[in-house]
Amino acid sequence: MPEHEPQKPEEVLAERLNTLLDVVAAEGGHRYTFPDIKKAVEDRGLHISRQRWHYMRAGTGPMTPDTDLLEALADFFGVPAAFLTNADAETPARVAAQLDLLRAMREAEVKSFAARSLTSDLSPELLLEIRNIIDETLTKQKREDRPAS
Repeated sequence: MPEHEPQKPEEVLAERLNTLLDVVAAEGGHRYTFPDIKKAVEDRGLHISRQRWHYMRAGTGPMTPDTDLLEALADFFGVPAAFLTNADAETPARVAAQLDLLRAMREAEVKSFAARSLTSDLSPELLLEIRNIIDETLTKQKREDRPAS
């Protein structure tokens, strides 16, 4: 299996910004909008345009060299600045925990959906077999998602 090309720094930043936005929403907060981001940045005496925010979230523009802006965004999201400024930075524990929770919730949704969709027409034996296949697939996916030690 050929290895994929490493992500560009602007793609890593986009992935991390979008992850932070998802984590905040998963923690029960409201989904941040551009005006929320703009206000937080302006409170630090900096500026961000809607277009620049879009490019940063999409990973399609050049990597921003503005470390002050990245530090302001990191403070806003409550993560170490290195998470946004250093492509090799570790995922903060809070973010990793929320991502694990989101994965578990998705798994539960898959199982619940399968159970609701299939229970009316299938035998109990076949339902157990399907559940086992889902469990095995999810377990395999978890192993593949873990970083190599």
